[in-house]
Amino acid sequence: MANQDKNTSRERVIDENLRRVYEEAMDEGVPDRFKNLLEQLKHQDTEQGAEQ
Repeated sequence: MANQDKNTSRERVIDENLRRVYEEAMDEGVPDRFKNLLEQLKHQDTEQGAEQ
């Protein structure tokens, strides 16, 4: 039973850490360089669509 409590505690700590890391990643947002790249790709797709 003590082993099960230890596993439950360990799982709780892992769960809390995963949630914290996920929330931190979500708070970071999309870097400007990726936004710029997406804009370039959108522009490129628009130009290719107009040529067809």
